[in-house]
Amino acid sequence: MRRLLSAAILLLALAISPAVHAVQPDEIMADPAKEARARNLSRELRCMVCQNQSIDDSEAPLARDLRLLVRERIAAGDNDNQVIDFLVARYGQFVLLKPRFERETLLLWLLPPLVLLGGGLALWLQVRRRGRRAGASAPGLSAEEEARLAALMSAGPPPPAA
Repeated sequence: MRRLLSAAILLLALAISPAVHAVQPDEIMADPAKEARARNLSRELRCMVCQNQSIDDSEAPLARDLRLLVRERIAAGDNDNQVIDFLVARYGQFVLLKPRFERETLLLWLLPPLVLLGGGLALWLQVRRRGRRAGASAPGLSAEEEARLAALMSAGPPPPAA
């Protein structure tokens, strides 16, 4: 009974998994090596409808068309780079989930580290300015204040309140 329950839970978990539903059985290639290549490439390509989801995970009709196109190019004998180049030529760099490091995408790759460095520099300058202001606005005690402080210190603690 326990095994049956475990098997039912496992089947239910597999049935509701989103990745299982994306690639339809009629899309799967007969050659397991080519199918593995197609799945790897599909994980690198963006669904143009879903934006931040790969075509391997998306159930959108356009994602299905792209998955079929990838499998068609692999069946035609293209290597992985040729398949990617074909899709980039057709749909632009946006089809890649991880864009290539090229002149057109230089800002995309360099802007986040530059913003991080700029923020760190601004924070460092602010801390330095605050330290200088704190030192300049707190001058030492005058002779009169020091004498009064010494008198208070030598008098001892105040008597307890009643």
